[in-house]
Amino acid sequence: MIYEHRIYDAAPGKLEELHNRFRNHTLKFFEKHGIKPIAFFTTVVGTSNQLNFILAFESLAERERIWNGFMADQDWQKALRDSNANGPIVLKMENKIYSPTDYSPLK
Repeated sequence: MIYEHRIYDAAPGKLEELHNRFRNHTLKFFEKHGIKPIAFFTTVVGTSNQLNFILAFESLAERERIWNGFMADQDWQKALRDSNANGPIVLKMENKIYSPTDYSPLK
């Protein structure tokens, strides 16, 4: 199992729109394409105006296959365009992929 940590920096004043996109659209497409969310976080102490989340995949190959299908989905592309109609919601995205250590409680 591998875990992907994604950090989205929302445009000023647009964090709630980003949350709404996830609530109303993104999670449905994640389910459709087999993307397994582990957790979503907002910052309590530190850099604010970010959405952090962790996804699980069986392997890098599975991750690539699933993300390619997700990004090519025309309905997702429309939802993305529509959510950005009044300007971009996300200014910057960062991701890291982790593999648990042999002593990690999360495998």
